[in-house]
Amino acid sequence: MDTWNNFLQGTITLFSDPIGILIFFGGVIGGMLFGAIPGVSMLTLAAILLPFTAHLSPEHGIMLFSVIYCTGVYGGAITAILFNIPGAPENAPTAFDGYPMTQNGQAGKAVGAAVMCSALGGVVSTIIMMIATAPIADWAISAFGPPEIFALVFFGLAVAASVGAKTFWKGWLSILIGLMVAVVGLDPVGGIERYDFEMPYLLAGIHFIPTILGFFAVSEIFVQAEKKVRGSYQAPKMSVDFPSLQELIAHKFAVVRSIVIGFFCGILPGIGATLAAFMGYNEAVRWSKTPEEFGKGKLEGVISSETANNAATGAAMIPLLALGLPGGALTAMMVGVFQMHDMEPGPLVFLNSADLVWVVFAAMFFANCSILLIGFLETKTIINLLRIPFQFLAPMILLLATVGAYAVRGLTIDVVVMFLAGVVGFFLRRSGYSVAGIVLGLILGKIGEQTFAQAMQMLHFEWSGFFNRPIALLLLVAGLLTLCGSIYGAFFKKASAPAPTGSDHPPEPPPPAGG
Repeated sequence: MDTWNNFLQGTITLFSDPIGILIFFGGVIGGMLFGAIPGVSMLTLAAILLPFTAHLSPEHGIMLFSVIYCTGVYGGAITAILFNIPGAPENAPTAFDGYPMTQNGQAGKAVGAAVMCSALGGVVSTIIMMIATAPIADWAISAFGPPEIFALVFFGLAVAASVGAKTFWKGWLSILIGLMVAVVGLDPVGGIERYDFEMPYLLAGIHFIPTILGFFAVSEIFVQAEKKVRGSYQAPKMSVDFPSLQELIAHKFAVVRSIVIGFFCGILPGIGATLAAFMGYNEAVRWSKTPEEFGKGKLEGVISSETANNAATGAAMIPLLALGLPGGALTAMMVGVFQMHDMEPGPLVFLNSADLVWVVFAAMFFANCSILLIGFLETKTIINLLRIPFQFLAPMILLLATVGAYAVRGLTIDVVVMFLAGVVGFFLRRSGYSVAGIVLGLILGKIGEQTFAQAMQMLHFEWSGFFNRPIALLLLVAGLLTLCGSIYGAFFKKASAPAPTGSDHPPEPPPPAGG
């Protein structure tokens, strides 16, 4: 009852102040817009606004950043679905199936699913955040350290090998390519130079934003241009049909699973929405009866990734408010906002500034609700971008991707990396490799290497330490079983395949057993 009364009081405080209302809607719209622009993202908007929050009240400053966080994570889904350009890394899994749905004439259904599931994941995580911030934060911090996070990444990579490739082996090679790219730069422990080829740029590693833009947007332009030259290009079919209630109910287990995964990943400091989205997608593949359909336009892929990454937003506030530990880059900026107003996030905030906490909770709840309203209104308009002919749309996409790649660090070499990734991605896709697997290896590889180094230092470089931690052991065993099962399945399918007949094409019908 106290939770309800506090929430009601926070809502009244939020919407009884005209300045607060203006800041709230500015954050909602700004987060969506910046989230949808590749390479710019909600972090760019937050960094621009950070100095100005010194002139706002603490309630307005923290509320603005929390609203930007909620809507910014959703914003990148639109360009991921329509143009294969993820607005941020956490929207990359959405493109795996969202863009193929656009090509199949189901753009409206994909965007509608992203809108509804983003709102649902965010609302549920905010409600859980309001009810159980302190006890959940205490458990997560005490039970989940670097060894468990590394084991979680290993498990995610074991599952990811089955996403988007023609064969299991090409799937694993795709993952390994991504891991090789991830280790370029300085070693996170000793600062040793690796694969830099005496190029100063490579010392900082290959940034994943230009790489993602190249593998997704630029390679897709090349693929469609090739079809245009050969005369086989087909413009995406227009559709504004949203998913029906029956379709969403049919995916209820995927929604619930992704909310749990997203919330769990969001609690862990330094992990956040990116890992949540990839893990949500990977688990959807793992539990599906038809995993081979993922990457070809399966609605469950969009639902799982968008539910998970938005479920992480509310959870990321739990360690910040309960323990003073930021869960990611944007929540780290929120620590700066607290400090600008001579405050420190942590348990004392609930005692000394309860009004601020509940205004933030109410703002995050209604920001996620606004995704549903504004998302449906913008979908009817933005879907018409698909009417633009390819010869005009392709240069626009390349220009947007180029601006996004350059805006990350202001380096021309990032644009070069983007186009190189586009060329490589084009040829890898033609050969049956998985671009999604490369991106998974790149992003999860960086997280995995960092947490592995921290885990080994924490365990005094004793491998056996992993097996003395039940959660880490469980995840490592699950990853090994998944890997062994995939290898067995690959050999079993090969052994049970029809014998070759000397033709380059599969036999029709298969030869009889005795023939």
